[in-house]
Amino acid sequence: QVQLVESGGGLVQAGGSLRLSCAASGSIFRIDTMGWYRQAPGKQRELVALISSGGSTNYADSVKGRFTISRDNAKNTVYLQMNSLQPEDTAVYRCNANINSRGSVYWGQGTQVTVSS
Repeated sequence: QVQLVESGGGLVQAGGSLRLSCAASGSIFRIDTMGWYRQAPGKQRELVALISSGGSTNYADSVKGRFTISRDNAKNTVYLQMNSLQPEDTAVYRCNANINSRGSVYWGQGTQVTVSS
């Protein structure tokens, strides 16, 4: 099995920054795309950012220019640097990892990000 553990969430004032980390461990052969998702109260879960094994990235329009996704393949870790945070960014953030050869998607437990105005 593969386990994903997020860290770095917390409470921050508007305009502040946080850096989320997600470390994968377990039966890992190859991790393909990794990503960050978020879900705010009363809202549907949405994609925040994706990064391929080769480093290609995609972002939700709402976070472009403010958030940066990166990964360290040697450490099986994906990061999300969040700058210029706004109250609208408040949500539970979860990372995921895709292993295409297994047809499997793994999810972390989630970390709370709260942005006060």
